[in-house]
Amino acid sequence: MMQYRSLRADELNRELFSNFIRRQVVTKCWRKEKGEWKIKEVPFIDDWSEENYATLVSCLKNTILTGGFVYGAFSDNALKGFVSVEPVLFGGEQKYLDLSSIHVSEDMRGQGIGKVLFLAAKEWAKENGARKLYISAHSSVESQAFYKAMGCVEAEVYNQKHVEEEPCDCQLECRL
Repeated sequence: MMQYRSLRADELNRELFSNFIRRQVVTKCWRKEKGEWKIKEVPFIDDWSEENYATLVSCLKNTILTGGFVYGAFSDNALKGFVSVEPVLFGGEQKYLDLSSIHVSEDMRGQGIGKVLFLAAKEWAKENGARKLYISAHSSVESQAFYKAMGCVEAEVYNQKHVEEEPCDCQLECRL
């Protein structure tokens, strides 16, 4: 049975992710060409290195310590999914809060864990003054299908920092 709870900064370390499998075999991605979204063959395997995990731990700790939201899904006390929302509103009247990460371990996908995490993030964002979640999302067809199912659409206002850091990501928003 899956258990969900907020994470604390003091428990965030590499060991917490020891049973988490961040692997995604990607074959097709969405790409914007001449103002239109098209599916393109872009095969690669998305997997995290130890450096990626170190960065993740640091970023998630910072999110918590600055007043943001980090929420985890656990199976037999092993982290199998997580979501994070940054605490600073941006985007003027859009009143966005940044959904900075959402991931489900490869061995647990397709069981509704991502939906529970996403809904928890939406609720937290709404309680903290946002009108919309902003998502700079992986452009894979599978990832985009998840966000579409959650009611996300292309963002009205792009966060330029995200566009510069991850030019192949899709910039989405989801009303709360």
